[in-house]
Amino acid sequence: MGADILMDGRLAILIGLTFVMHLIATLAFSVRIAGTRTGKIALSLALFNILVLVSRTSNGLQAPLLAKRIEHNLAAHTLAGASADFRWLLLATSAATLAGAFLIPTFQRLIGHAVTAFGVYRSMPKLLLRGISRTGVVYLRRSVRIPSQNNLIRMGRRRGVPVRVVVLNTAATAISTVGVFSALYAGYLHPELRSTAANLSGTINGVAMIFMAIFIDPQLSMMTDDVTDGRLSEGAFRQSVTWLVGSRFVGTLLAQTLLIPAAMLIAAVARLL
Repeated sequence: MGADILMDGRLAILIGLTFVMHLIATLAFSVRIAGTRTGKIALSLALFNILVLVSRTSNGLQAPLLAKRIEHNLAAHTLAGASADFRWLLLATSAATLAGAFLIPTFQRLIGHAVTAFGVYRSMPKLLLRGISRTGVVYLRRSVRIPSQNNLIRMGRRRGVPVRVVVLNTAATAISTVGVFSALYAGYLHPELRSTAANLSGTINGVAMIFMAIFIDPQLSMMTDDVTDGRLSEGAFRQSVTWLVGSRFVGTLLAQTLLIPAAMLIAAVARLL
């Protein structure tokens, strides 16, 4: 009984780490909005890198914890609920994306204020201390905003971003979301190939990163520059971000359907290597 509780506790930790990673990934869209409003895109991205470090730390903790859970289940021959663990983790990615979408209006205001404050203090430690001060807490409360209903209403009338980019963003999100989980789940299907299958996750994520680097990031960067140069309105840019965040959410849902087929494909590839 105690071991079961411990394992459930570990699953909760894994869900929390997964949530943090995908929440930060979604909030990255708000950095570009803040950058266009302040005119300091590079500084906005630099400040956001603090949260990126948190995401990478979460990722670094998630991998060994999840691998240990798999090793424990294989040793105990408790494979009946193996897929349920991954379903919960994938559900956490969808929940984190929704939470991130809801927090984007608030977060872009906080980033914008941080950019302005950094221009005054020019010191990251001082900026962080101000953030946890009474003044910082007051500003946090004043910055809280909910997403505009108009952005959702206008989605059907104005997209602002090419259809192919929306589709590719959905596909890239689904692949990157399910890549590691499917590779590890393949280890359940064929324990003798689990090391090879786990190492294939990097290849899968590489494909998703290629999609991002070639088709999505340049388009988003170009639109960001267009807003800064006055060739694109902020409203149209925010509408594009809404579509990209929405397609990211759809991608996390699609990952649920890809989990087992992708695991079987990875196992087959691992067998051929």
